[in-house]
Amino acid sequence: MKNTLNTAKEKMQKTIDALSREFAAVRAGRANPEVLNKIQAEYWGAMTPVTQMASVSVTEARTLLIQPYDASALKAIEKAILMSDIGINPTNDGKSLRLVFPQLTEERRKELCKGIKKYGEEAKVSVRSVRRDIMDKFKTMKKNSEITEDDMKQGEKDLQKIVDKFCDQIDSMVADKEKEILSI
Repeated sequence: MKNTLNTAKEKMQKTIDALSREFAAVRAGRANPEVLNKIQAEYWGAMTPVTQMASVSVTEARTLLIQPYDASALKAIEKAILMSDIGINPTNDGKSLRLVFPQLTEERRKELCKGIKKYGEEAKVSVRSVRRDIMDKFKTMKKNSEITEDDMKQGEKDLQKIVDKFCDQIDSMVADKEKEILSI
């Protein structure tokens, strides 16, 4: 039963880690290389992450500099950024690309906050899904006489404590990210 609870914790921690990556990619008015993590460009016939094709650095608070390792990949990277959903047009100087992040408007901040809440809610749904799977496992163990009724009830209580802890952590992460966006 302890192994089952540990498995639940591991799965829920993966949800938290995924949420952290999602939040890192949310652009909050500051230049953040994480926004490029999901963008891929065609390079020698294969889709390759931009971060593997170029050096990405923050030159100023709101400017990203993208310098391809291979100059022939510049156009492909530019095209991939234009086709992505980050909503910023790169400036091409022939050797590198610059992404200048505009100041966030109040309307855009509210949109970002809605998206953050949505990510948080999806993470909670994922945590609850893990809870449901573990509860089913407990019921199967009880049915097969591997655990007693009391063990199952105690396991359910312990599992709920774990779920509550992770949901509180998700709420805290959402609140912190909203505060970051609204205070910029």
